[in-house]
Amino acid sequence: MTVSGVGVSPGIGHGPVYVLTVSVPEPPEGATYQGEADQEKARARAALERVAGDLEARGVRAGGEAKDVLAAQALMARDPGLAIGVDALIERGTAAARAVWESFGKYRDLLVAAGGYMGERAADLDDIRDRTIAVLTGHPLPGVPTVAAEPYVLVARDLAPADTVLLTKDVVAAFVTEEGGPTSHTAILARAMGVPAVVAARGATALRPGVRVLVDGGAGTVTVEPSEERVAEARRVSQARERALEGAAGPGRTADGHPVPLLANIGGPRDVKTAVDSGAEGVGLYRTEFLFLDRTKPPSHEEQRDAYRAVLEAFPHGKVVVRTLDAGADKPLAFLRSPTAEPNPALGQRGLRLFRAFPDVMNAQLQALADAAEGMADRLQVMAPMVSTVEEAAWFVHECATRGLASAGVMIEVPAAALRSKDLAGVVDFFSIGTNDLAQYAFAADRQVGALTQLQDPWQPALLDLVAAAVGDHGVPCGVCGEAAADPALACVLVGLGVATLSMSAPALPAVRAGLARHSLAQCRTAAAAARGQATAAGARNAARARLPALAELGL
Repeated sequence: MTVSGVGVSPGIGHGPVYVLTVSVPEPPEGATYQGEADQEKARARAALERVAGDLEARGVRAGGEAKDVLAAQALMARDPGLAIGVDALIERGTAAARAVWESFGKYRDLLVAAGGYMGERAADLDDIRDRTIAVLTGHPLPGVPTVAAEPYVLVARDLAPADTVLLTKDVVAAFVTEEGGPTSHTAILARAMGVPAVVAARGATALRPGVRVLVDGGAGTVTVEPSEERVAEARRVSQARERALEGAAGPGRTADGHPVPLLANIGGPRDVKTAVDSGAEGVGLYRTEFLFLDRTKPPSHEEQRDAYRAVLEAFPHGKVVVRTLDAGADKPLAFLRSPTAEPNPALGQRGLRLFRAFPDVMNAQLQALADAAEGMADRLQVMAPMVSTVEEAAWFVHECATRGLASAGVMIEVPAAALRSKDLAGVVDFFSIGTNDLAQYAFAADRQVGALTQLQDPWQPALLDLVAAAVGDHGVPCGVCGEAAADPALACVLVGLGVATLSMSAPALPAVRAGLARHSLAQCRTAAAAARGQATAAGARNAARARLPALAELGL
């Protein structure tokens, strides 16, 4: 039996299943309190603060990226809007525990409706809610074993950061969740820990506690009760992969010397060290929206300038490609909203469209970028998200040029832009393909809906056709910054299609570097043609890998 999901942290994990179940019960509907409302409100606020303090303390103990993740969760516990909602319910006679449940439920619904990065914060909110209710009612929270006879596979509906930050590779062999996505905290922390992880694995919590499973964090599979031979083979492949990665160094290039700069996707200065340590030759996607999230007003000019400059200084010999604020849809901002309600935000005012609607925010970001690049302008490239037409592209290039930003490009995330890349090439300096959104719009399949994962498969031949159309023969360099570039086989195919640079999460860089180094440009082109000649994603993957023999030898 095999349970399938989405692999978000590569590697092989094997061990007994430990199923984490949330056991904090929902407070009774209609529950009331005795005494004064002010006293009940004080109880609720004290509980929220206790939870926030505990989360911060756990983050300090864990350190690294986990510290930042839990600090952000503590901010959610202290959110004034949530406290106001709890107070309002208590004023109407609702008991503190029930008020927390209902108030958090409303906010959770908003996050889930937003989807994407914000939707994947719902598990964090649930965790804060449950911890707060446990404090108010004296109910114990479920715990995660931090000591075990052998590493176990932690299985849950979803995992909150506080459940995992104090774990180590010696304790947990892999993470498997029924919910979540590539940007969930489960995925972020698993990659930081170097632990295999599979998310969106429906039915995983039905696994029998203690049953042994084999988790493949690259393929996204959970094999139940694998044979000893299967486990031994998986470990052999994993060891071969580790040896290949240890030997991968230097600039990205094919076996015959064709250069393919390998870049990192980052969210800010805190991601720089991991990118540098992984051998990134620059930054292919600086997601500036992470500076703006969880705020009631935009970051100051100085904060933006310093955050951009820190990254430019970290790559003295490489390019840094900055994506301007990509807000709206799955990344709603309190101070940057469409003036009218939208029935489908993903098809509404988002990306460049929303940027144009708020010129003050746009002007501030572009000016901060220009100031950050003083003395380093040759390293900075700026690109706009969600561009659909040549008019939009020309407008953005003009706005950049007026502020001295010499290199301006656009994201290819909309099929219209891919199909008319030759027109766009006449006005921009470079392209960068966002394969996640391009697949979402090409297949009319929300990238956050687990049931539609098959349509989000980057091996879909139609998506490869759109990549080929975007590359075209117009002469403008075209990179890929979607996570499709993190698959060593698909990276070779993308190079075969003519993609000039590949950008991905930093931990994926060594594997892609190793895969490219073992195949010639001709082999990459042959694999790309074979993949496009298939009718299904599985057929495309198999056809390409058959023409990239060294990948299997390397365990990639």
